[in-house]
Amino acid sequence: MAFPQKNPQCSPDQLFQTHSETQGLEVAQESKALEEACLSYPAMPDNLKEAPDADIPSTSESAQSFCSSSIVTTVSSSSKYDEGSNSAEEEDSILEADPDPKNVPIDALDENVASLVNFLLLKYQLKELITKEDMLKIVSKEYEVHFIEVFLRASVRMEIIFGLDVKEVDPINHFYAIFIKMGLTYDGMLHCEVGVPKTGILILILGAIFMKGNRATEQDIWDVLSVMGLYSGKKHYIFGEPRKLITKYFVEEEYLKYQKVANSDPAQFEFLWGPRAHAETTKMKVLEFLAKVHGTIPRCFPSQYEEALKDEEERAREKMLAIAIDFRSHC
Repeated sequence: MAFPQKNPQCSPDQLFQTHSETQGLEVAQESKALEEACLSYPAMPDNLKEAPDADIPSTSESAQSFCSSSIVTTVSSSSKYDEGSNSAEEEDSILEADPDPKNVPIDALDENVASLVNFLLLKYQLKELITKEDMLKIVSKEYEVHFIEVFLRASVRMEIIFGLDVKEVDPINHFYAIFIKMGLTYDGMLHCEVGVPKTGILILILGAIFMKGNRATEQDIWDVLSVMGLYSGKKHYIFGEPRKLITKYFVEEEYLKYQKVANSDPAQFEFLWGPRAHAETTKMKVLEFLAKVHGTIPRCFPSQYEEALKDEEERAREKMLAIAIDFRSHC
């Protein structure tokens, strides 16, 4: 996977800081599109489908906080991710040519992107394959020529916000499927009857823990999540109230460890990676994801990159040892 080489000098905390004010227009556009995509998601309760100012307290504030984060702001810049989850060959297989999207009103593109995100989320929940033809039906006829741009932007939103990858699984017939990112197998929906995938929150938390030295205080985690408009005890307009998800369900699923900080008085709590996180993903994958989101490269964070490399080497040794033991047992 290639990453745009930007910001050669950076610190771990910069992964969770906001972008500069020069991207204010981008933030506003993303906020509008995100609300359209998520507030109208078919599986959500009816009261969450209403407009932001329709009897939903603090929705506008949450949307502004959510979309001002460095992660979500980057979503609308889909052209920066043309080397992400979709290869150049996949782009060519979608349409032969895509006129310059800069010539299209941003609101029009965002409206189509939001509709496609809606559709992809529904297909993910139904566990159904998606065809290019299906997706073309979602896009307004006058914007079909811009389908590549719409598809790329929708894919990036699925990746960054919900932690899902949209991948072409049949290049001949152009069938697509949606997978949870980075080898993770839990999307945060198994304990809920309605809602949206919450893997994006889990990835962000795993990243924060890693960047904080493999353990992060509860306050560290809430500080990071606050850039997404997520606060303990406060219902988010997309993800709901996050505390139970983070301190109960992610812990029960063994993705996180939630424990008291030793010798803390008054008592403080901290998060660590759980055994399932270690089993399903790697520090390198998490670092690559965070670096990609920020338009930089993993090596930009020397200590974390070195630790991730050592983790990869250790995993390779363990795998080779397991293969050797299995081979001997069959001799």
